[in-house]
Amino acid sequence: MNIIVQKFGGTSVATAEGRQRVADKVIEALNKGLSPVVVVSAMGRHPEPYATDSLLSLVGAYQPYQDKRELDLLMACGETISTVVMAHHLRSLGYQAEAFDAYHAGIRCTDVHGDGQVLRVVTDNLMASLRAGNVPVVTGFQGVNSQLCVTTLGRGGSDTSAVVLGAALKAQVVEIYTDVDGVMTADPRVCDRAQILSQVSFEEMGELAGEGAKVVHPRAVDLGADHNVPVWVKNTFGNAYGTLLSPVPPPQAIEKTRVVTAVAHMIGLSQARIDFQGDHIMEERNRVMQAMSERGINLDLVNVCGPQMYFIFRTQYLSQAEQALKELGFSCELRNDCAKISLVGAGMRGTPGVAYRAHRCLSEAGVEVYHSTDSNITISCLIPADKLRAAIEAVHKEFSL
Repeated sequence: MNIIVQKFGGTSVATAEGRQRVADKVIEALNKGLSPVVVVSAMGRHPEPYATDSLLSLVGAYQPYQDKRELDLLMACGETISTVVMAHHLRSLGYQAEAFDAYHAGIRCTDVHGDGQVLRVVTDNLMASLRAGNVPVVTGFQGVNSQLCVTTLGRGGSDTSAVVLGAALKAQVVEIYTDVDGVMTADPRVCDRAQILSQVSFEEMGELAGEGAKVVHPRAVDLGADHNVPVWVKNTFGNAYGTLLSPVPPPQAIEKTRVVTAVAHMIGLSQARIDFQGDHIMEERNRVMQAMSERGINLDLVNVCGPQMYFIFRTQYLSQAEQALKELGFSCELRNDCAKISLVGAGMRGTPGVAYRAHRCLSEAGVEVYHSTDSNITISCLIPADKLRAAIEAVHKEFSL
């Protein structure tokens, strides 16, 4: 069988029109002689009634009494509803379809509720359904643990479900359908010049996803790379080619004519700068990082230079970070209202002058760079949030994205 996995997001299955578009994509695959396995997310977005956040709001007033196992049970309802409705819709059009929850789809996970990791997929039921000529419709975002309790895979987990199934079923490709035409050179909401990329390497997409591009979940990208499963990002509501994620960069990146592939961004960030005193600087740095870790505060752009230490974190954790530093007896300088832009491109590896060009064009655009780090294929800059649009447009123009 020529198996493909087709994953559809919440906006794709939220309305009757959307579900018909989903059905059109499934029927198109069937007409090509393919055997599609469909993965769906919960319908819509908050405040729509079956969206994940809407379901969680039902117990929002009971926060001190919340149980992670029960929250997973609640959140899983969204995908279950989508799966049953979508299977019914396909059958109403004359196509055999069969709804599968995570247990019957054979998705086995770790015991960590809210952030389960997939251990294996027992494909017997899905393969039997495919051999019978059915279209399996599977709940995304979830598996079952060693106690056979439903365990969600973390936000964006339906992408992970799709790629996991693609790997286990040896699918030709995993198609991730969303409400955009593909991966773009920048967020079109902040850059009018943003263009769709026809192909991106897994390495580049992993960096873009980790730096704020929300088209594909980072875990799904990593899994696609690990298992050599091509992932194709497409629009449910259109016929654009989309973006193919593959193990190798496209030829133009290999030839380094495309030095930077795209730019991603994050907002809502704060920066901390600490000046340590005395003879135990290394121990004090470790105490700071341990305190942040214990409070669940993820640090980024960590930079150590002599007695100084810089790092950034989500502003939503500002009060916890301030309290942690106060308890440790450290004074720090905090800068809020920050954003981070990240230039990503396999073509910058070994290419001199990329950082210079990035900083020069930002300077010419009047954008102050508070903090900057780089790796083989990524250059990240912390900037004032109110300069985000100017910064992205400047680098977009500089590198002809």
